Amino acid sequence: MEEQLLAQIIGKNIMRLRKAANLTQLELAEKLNYSDKSVSKWEQGNGIPDVCVLVQLSEYFNVSVDDLLHEYKEKPLLPMRTRNLRRFLIIALSVGLCWLVAVVCFVLGGIIVPNLNGLWLAFLYAVPASAVVVLVFSCIWGYKWVRIISVSVLIWTTLTCIYLTVFVSVSEPHPTMWLIFLIGVPLQVLALFFFVWWKRTSFFKIK
Repeated sequence: MEEQLLAQIIGKNIMRLRKAANLTQLELAEKLNYSDKSVSKWEQGNGIPDVCVLVQLSEYFNVSVDDLLHEYKEKPLLPMRTRNLRRFLIIALSVGLCWLVAVVCFVLGGIIVPNLNGLWLAFLYAVPASAVVVLVFSCIWGYKWVRIISVSVLIWTTLTCIYLTVFVSVSEPHPTMWLIFLIGVPLQVLALFFFVWWKRTSFFKIK
């Protein structure tokens, strides 16, 4: 009886997640390398997927295996506008922390080593650090275009930081130092490939 109840719970969860992802039973079955009859059987509570399939399902739907094994209880959601405002405040505070660290480094550096060149670079390094923060949160919350913009900012500002740091620290920098920016071209292409095309396909998903 307990096994039958577990099968029904798992089946309801699979059906709920499949419909939320706008997938047919056949489409989900293809992603799992199973037949649509197997998916139908699971959703009807007439069988329990093996552990490997449960792991595949949890990874595909971005839930835990435990979520599949327990009855789903819908949680009240905050309005979209309120949710986005909270997320924006979290990102803004985190970025502000990066700039606070930059200010502290600039002030302490000016007090401890007043004649040190390039203290202003602390503010420049705050830009790629901020981009990393935004990139992390955009990946967590699924903001695709924010991810693309933040990774682009990260690439080019990091290269700029390296370029200017060399100019400040070396008395006679190499005249072809500007070639470092060519590294950003393939990195930018790879970033666009990964975040725009690869994420939209299931070709690279592990079966």
